[in-house]
Parts: sequence; structure tokens; C-alpha cells
Amino acid sequence: MNKRDLRLDKYGINKYRYRELKAFCEQYPDWKNELNNHAYIQGVDYDKEPISSNGTSDRTGKDAIRLIRYERNCQLVEKVAKETDTEFWEYLIKAICYEVPLTYLISVDNMHLEKSAFYERRRLFFYLLDKEKNAEK
Repeated sequence: MNKRDLRLDKYGINKYRYRELKAFCEQYPDWKNELNNHAYIQGVDYDKEPISSNGTSDRTGKDAIRLIRYERNCQLVEKVAKETDTEFWEYLIKAICYEVPLTYLISVDNMHLEKSAFYERRRLFFYLLDKEKNAEK
């Protein structure tokens, strides 16, 4: 199904930047799954790992760095969602990251927010996310 891009011109975000931010958010479920599946970092199995020049494997370190990056990304998305709206932030994550349709959020999840108000919050979310990601650089 082809979805239309959000119009974020009034926020100074062109359609390509919007697509980049949207793709970033759509990775959120994968990051959460990885974090939930790796409650701890596994030890190194030297029989299966290539040995580096100093005689040790670095799989554990690479896994730790990857999980830290995932955790920071999840925290960023959640922080921006909470900044956007402290009451409806979880609905924003469901709609943006998990692509749950707004009609489902209203009818099944009992979200008490009008469509136009939700759409405005979604645009504000992407504006704030863009500011945060630009500040990271």
C-alpha cells in the first residue's frame, strides 16, 4: 500500500528528510526486540570466533556497542514522543513506529483524541525528532 508523505514544509523538513526520520522510527520495534532478547551480553566462545591481532575475540564488545546504540535510539524516540505529548506519547509510538492505523487507535485502543489533533502531534513529533537528531551531529 502506498502511503502519502507527511507535509512538513512549515517545519522546514522536506520529504526526503521526513522519509529518513520515518525509516529511523520504523526500526524501533526491531531495536526493542533485540534489547529484550539480549538481557545480558553472552561470553565469548573462542572456538567459533576469529582471533584478533591481540589474541582475543571482540564479539562481546561489538554486541555491547550495538545494544547501547539500540537503547539510545529507543530512548530518543520515547523522549521525543513524551516531549510531544505526555498523555498520548504511547499512541504516537504505536502509530509512527509500529504503523498502527489511527482508526485502530481510536476504535480499539480507545484513544480519546481527534484525528486532526493527533495529526498535528505527529507532525510536531517529526519536527522535534529532526531537531534532536540535528543536535547529535
